[in-house]
Amino acid sequence: MYIIKVRGVAKIPDYVQLRDENFTLLAYFRVDRPDKSLEKIGLADKMEYIMTLVQELPFGQIKKITL
Repeated sequence: MYIIKVRGVAKIPDYVQLRDENFTLLAYFRVDRPDKSLEKIGLADKMEYIMTLVQELPFGQIKKITL
């Protein structure tokens, strides 16, 4: 799985993308509201770990993660 943090512009907030090994988009959520998106794909129990990675990840960088 890959994680990407995208910087928002003007009124558009910062977002996070979660993608699978084929780079298919699994989840796309605001940095400050990950709850529903992570629940929807079954990763609610990994939310704390994912959000820790998001806080450390620079904007625009792709990081491979294993859950």
